[in-house]
Amino acid sequence: MRFSTAAAVALAAAPAVVSAAKGAMGFALGTKEANGDCKTQSDYEADFDAIKEASGATIVRGYAAADCNMTKAILPAAEKKGFQVVLGIWPDVEESFNNDLNAITAVAEKYKDTIYAVTVGSETLYRGNFTGPELKAKIDTVKSKLPDNIKVGTADSWNKFDDGTADAILSSVDILMINAFAFWQGAGGDNATHVYLNDMFQAISHIEDKVGGSDKIEIWNGETGWPTADGTDYAAAKGGLANAKDFYQNGFCALLDWGFNAFFFEAFDEPWKPASVGDNGKVADETTWGAMTSDRKVKYSLKC
Repeated sequence: MRFSTAAAVALAAAPAVVSAAKGAMGFALGTKEANGDCKTQSDYEADFDAIKEASGATIVRGYAAADCNMTKAILPAAEKKGFQVVLGIWPDVEESFNNDLNAITAVAEKYKDTIYAVTVGSETLYRGNFTGPELKAKIDTVKSKLPDNIKVGTADSWNKFDDGTADAILSSVDILMINAFAFWQGAGGDNATHVYLNDMFQAISHIEDKVGGSDKIEIWNGETGWPTADGTDYAAAKGGLANAKDFYQNGFCALLDWGFNAFFFEAFDEPWKPASVGDNGKVADETTWGAMTSDRKVKYSLKC
């Protein structure tokens, strides 16, 4: 499905009037408990129960399949609870690439109906760790090792799809995750929704123009979100519960209303994460991006 800049503006203003079939909703999911311990199968089962009750979603995505023995814990939990999982491979270092790939291939046949897709890389083009052709080679390697029914692709920032950096991989992927964070572009208030939808429009339009249509590659919004902690600001983008709720309902839900699939970053707060410094030189608190608290309490309505 295509949408124009004008449509993005209209959708931001009045998402409820859109009548397209609603897209699928998912959540990014970490591998650690609040204290930093690796999650067990029972932890993931509790995660899935909370996600489904709060939102109705039945799909999640991860980032590095070997981290905390993720595949061994999450896949049986997902199978039991009726979820599907997008597993990740971190290709930036050869050791992690091999570890993640081996973790997936060891269980791919057993859980081929539970593994929805595999992403090779997370914003690796954005960070400049690979060129398009180099990433394509990694994707091709992964595809050659997995059952045909498991989709393989990558996740990257919207602008790397829009500016052509990712063009080289388009012939190899089955699925693409477009990350679009209005927050990290410093967009505040009502402008945040417009920036988010317009970023998605630009990336999707470029991809579809290159591959010759909207039915060639499955496209998801791979990440978007908003921190709920007051004082977690980036230029005009202000963290806080009210702003996070507004972005979720008027931005994230709007994209779903338009018929696009999207993952929200993230399902639960991760208080174990260390502080980092953002591009603006301020301490960037990455612990409160969850739609729910670390003990699985909903912060605001997650129904779209």
